[in-house]
Amino acid sequence: MVLDSYRKQGDTLLLPLAKRMQHVNPNILSWIAFFSAVFAGIFFYFATSIFIFLGGIMIISSALFDGLDGRVAKLTGKASKLGDFLDHTLDRYADIFIIGGIAFGPLSRLSIGFLALLGILMTSYMGTQAHAVGVGRNYGGIAGRADRLALLIILPFIYLTFYFFFTTDIQVIGVTLGIFEILMIWFALSGHLTAINRGLASWNALS
Repeated sequence: MVLDSYRKQGDTLLLPLAKRMQHVNPNILSWIAFFSAVFAGIFFYFATSIFIFLGGIMIISSALFDGLDGRVAKLTGKASKLGDFLDHTLDRYADIFIIGGIAFGPLSRLSIGFLALLGILMTSYMGTQAHAVGVGRNYGGIAGRADRLALLIILPFIYLTFYFFFTTDIQVIGVTLGIFEILMIWFALSGHLTAINRGLASWNALS
């Protein structure tokens, strides 16, 4: 949760742009963030160099609008449980489309992408489940959504650098892995560790 701990600072940075967008319904911003994620997943699925570049741009768009919707909602007094529900639902589908695009395309083995997606979904589930049982939404652990988006923004450009100048296959303990596969493995490991961390925190709080 490295970047999640800077949530307030992020809101401050987004404030000038949010003020300019007060006339926009926050739910529309949530939908823009979602469709940006859908296009990112599609671009990663086809995985040509230009599509990988566009996928990175779409992740930036998704992260930006995902940060703006809540800020605009608070500024305009339109924050609501319905909006929060929509935002979190679309966030989960966004995760599925992005990781699914990587997993089903040539950038990663499907098995590795599947484990990454499980880790991501369980991380989110344990955080919201903590809120559902009354111990407060839990953002703890080492794999917050902001961290994932930051890595997904950076990695396409790292991948393209290696693609044009080096190689995108890396030997790790005698196993050849693609750059995106290494990220998927990290998402899988950090996601499940974060889910366990949040689960134990909720268990202790309820006990």
